[in-house]
Amino acid sequence: MTISATQSARIDLHCHSNVSDGALSPTDLVQRASANGVTHLALTDHDTTGGLAEAARAAEACGMTLINGIELSCQWRSLTIHIVGLGFDNDDPRWQAALAEQADNRWRRARQITERLRRLNVDQLLEKATEAAGGDVPGRPHFARVLVDESVVRDSGQAFKRYLGAGKPGDVKACWPSLETVTRWITDAGGVAVVAHPRKYKMTATRLRELMKDFTACGGLGMEVLTSGQSSGDLGFLVELCRREGYLASQGSDFHFPGAPWCELGRLPGALPDGLEPIWQRLGVSVG
Repeated sequence: MTISATQSARIDLHCHSNVSDGALSPTDLVQRASANGVTHLALTDHDTTGGLAEAARAAEACGMTLINGIELSCQWRSLTIHIVGLGFDNDDPRWQAALAEQADNRWRRARQITERLRRLNVDQLLEKATEAAGGDVPGRPHFARVLVDESVVRDSGQAFKRYLGAGKPGDVKACWPSLETVTRWITDAGGVAVVAHPRKYKMTATRLRELMKDFTACGGLGMEVLTSGQSSGDLGFLVELCRREGYLASQGSDFHFPGAPWCELGRLPGALPDGLEPIWQRLGVSVG
């Protein structure tokens, strides 16, 4: 894939539609991104590429370049880590088999969440959460939406605080595949693997360096350097780590829903600093 772009290109390589845990349909998301000046977009829904075909049609209508994307969950040293895959062949049979395996993991998790919340006496909780997810595998935000609709809680924030957040009954740790497995899935399908929002894992600098070392040993190449809600200190640390170790630098808003100005499509805390190799060059995106 060879893509040309001008210096005015605005690139967002991390966002979510309602095919996973976002609020907007793939079409509405692409149109919003276009209105915000985004020229190159990767839709990176959690563990699914179900929205890519619709997003591609919308992107073509908007004159925007859509890059195949996904955000896969995996396990590293008992921690859940998110890996963004970019530029893969979505029609690769092995890739589709891997996504089916990941979907099985998510359904198992959804059933476990339902069982743990059974005491709330919400009739057909799993079915309603699945409907909220547009028929796909429901995640915790979809369960939260049902709890709001059923007047169990006041809002989504309360749902997470009481039932779905870290350490609460609905906080089910899925049986995710290993970091090595997920990274191999992406690279075998011709894609580039990227560690998503490295500073959101709340790990020490030493531990993050260990994660990145293991990640590159598995064939991973990139890390998100620019993302929404990032402090200048975190940015400085990631830039230095990326520059020193030669990782490819990625960027993305991690947009999920409108109304959060700190997390808007195409709005990032500055430009990618000099001295880094932008990941879009490896994807064939040229910004001249």
